[in-house]
Amino acid sequence: MEPISVITGQMAPMPRANVDTDAIIPKQFLKRVERSGFGPFLFYEWAYDEEGELIPDFILNQADYAAAEVLVSGPNFGSGSSREHAPWSIEDRGFKAIIAPSFADIFYNNCINIGLLPVVLTDDEVAKLSEIANDPDNLVTIDLEAQKVTTIGFEAGFAIEPFAKHRLANGLDNIALTLEHREAIDGFEQMRAEHKPSLG
Repeated sequence: MEPISVITGQMAPMPRANVDTDAIIPKQFLKRVERSGFGPFLFYEWAYDEEGELIPDFILNQADYAAAEVLVSGPNFGSGSSREHAPWSIEDRGFKAIIAPSFADIFYNNCINIGLLPVVLTDDEVAKLSEIANDPDNLVTIDLEAQKVTTIGFEAGFAIEPFAKHRLANGLDNIALTLEHREAIDGFEQMRAEHKPSLG
């Protein structure tokens, strides 16, 4: 995954509480074996009507927010099932970060695992950001190193666990974390080969 330093981009305001993973990516779209290709089905039941036509009023269907990279939503984002497809679909749609007052724990960790930055701010701060984001010309900057979110007339700090920050800043997914111990793994494999019983 790509290292994160500073994210600057357009915000998409979606101030809904308790957005669960089935709303993010409905179960009928979980049949793909690849991690990509889920973006078009993001928030499918909110984005499309019963005939499969786009609902113009839905925020992500509006042309003004087509390039949004930061999703601003309500508390308890990502609740429900533990499906990894939820953050995959958000990332595949082009988002680099999500800002909310709180996240479901498993969803939060799944975001860290793929390099999608989850930012926790207070209810009041998120409400203010949503208001600012109602003007699509207002960009937001998230500085991971400084742990700050800034935009026009707004600045707020956010907390993040040091190891999660290290992973995001260095682009370390689970495989990359394992490969940091490649020398020890290779040494173990070599030693193990020497001690295996002979079949001859």
